[in-house]
Amino acid sequence: MAEQPLLSTGIPHRTLPESYIRPESDRPNFTRVIHDHNIPIIDLNSPTKSQIISQIHHACQTYGFFQVVNHGVGLDLVEKMMAIGKDFFKLPMEEKMSLYSDDPAKKMRLSTSFNVRKETVRNWRDYLRLHCYPLERYTPDWPSNPPLFRDVVSSYCKEIRQLGLRLLGLISLSLGLEESYIEQVLGEQEQHMAINYYPICPEPDLTYGLPAHTDP
Repeated sequence: MAEQPLLSTGIPHRTLPESYIRPESDRPNFTRVIHDHNIPIIDLNSPTKSQIISQIHHACQTYGFFQVVNHGVGLDLVEKMMAIGKDFFKLPMEEKMSLYSDDPAKKMRLSTSFNVRKETVRNWRDYLRLHCYPLERYTPDWPSNPPLFRDVVSSYCKEIRQLGLRLLGLISLSLGLEESYIEQVLGEQEQHMAINYYPICPEPDLTYGLPAHTDP
């Protein structure tokens, strides 16, 4: 029987399909994972803007990345986005396959791994790739099922875009530049997002997959 092109079949995987098994030299080594409890956390609701800029400056110099809290994207919207993503990947296989493509040039497509045309070993994920800016250009082509998909995802895209622009402004200021500098250099570009599906992996030691766990 031919291997199903998607992981989101609705049937738990008991063994790892051969196309996902990595060479031994390329397999993850969980014993070497470093745990760091001091990763910078930036509170975007800090009392002063100068305090936020200073914290971002320090985080970028010492770690190169940071987390943000109190970012303004409502928990209700985040939960709706998570739920609509799960509902999409629960759709019948026949319906999902109408959106499947291995052509990376397509603006909207459902696929697996990263680029199955070039890879010799696949990565353990499915994803729905959506171009999302300008929204009005792309939302008419988005899936209409689940019924609230377009409404929820477009609302989420708007909020995340505003957060991204705010962060770019703060990073610019932390470098001593004008607040709009990075945004202006990037210009008005098309943007896309991916809604990812990571099923529990039956043999995570053999690939890049998530083991079974009890965390929510």
